[in-house]
Amino acid sequence: MLGLIGSGMIGSAVARLAVAAGHEVILSNSRGPETLAGLVADLGGRAHAGTPAAAARAADLIVAAVPLSAFAHLPADALTGKTVLDTANYYPERDGSLAELDSGELTSSELLQRHLPGSRVVKAFNTITPHQLGTLARPAGAPDRSALPIAGDDPDAKAAATRLLDALGYDAVDIGALADGWRSEPDTPLYIRPYLGEVPAMTVEDFLAWTTRTPGLAVPAERIAELAAAAVRLRAGAARLPSRAARS
Repeated sequence: MLGLIGSGMIGSAVARLAVAAGHEVILSNSRGPETLAGLVADLGGRAHAGTPAAAARAADLIVAAVPLSAFAHLPADALTGKTVLDTANYYPERDGSLAELDSGELTSSELLQRHLPGSRVVKAFNTITPHQLGTLARPAGAPDRSALPIAGDDPDAKAAATRLLDALGYDAVDIGALADGWRSEPDTPLYIRPYLGEVPAMTVEDFLAWTTRTPGLAVPAERIAELAAAAVRLRAGAARLPSRAARS
């Protein structure tokens, strides 16, 4: 069972891939299970709806596809002992300015780990747009299989994230600890553009529409590792529109 807290574009894309791979999923959001009836019906019999706490209790692996500003509302008690995949990116204009992130004292995933001391947090799914997450998935061994970066402090949790990514159609590239998660943040070489190529200047709305007409580019594991190594740390939250269109 895979639990999803947050069922927006990224959460729904992950759920769709998981169901296609044969996983049972339980979806949740802040508005209540009844608001997910249409999505659950579309996904079929392996999909179920519940509250965030129910999703956390039902699964050992949970995808937290919520913005940074919603971290405080995640059910910390129900997530104790669970592996939590963090898809969020930091955007001060949405999340408010956070001194620990602006100063580089913490990465956004370290901030989530602080809120969930009993969980094992792994950064994942934060560098790719929702449509490309679906269109670029490939079976293991495919010559055009793409990879996604992950970061975390717990080896077993990263191994669980790697197994999930493999099932969903991606290789995983370990880019380090949660403190190294900045290497996949907005405006780094890993963020969005490898999977899209040159991105025209446009509004967020136009960008999202454009991505649905763009199949995306395969990015192998070797390239992800190269881009992670080439990253230079910038001031957190410096990214502006339309880059934030890939946020959860």
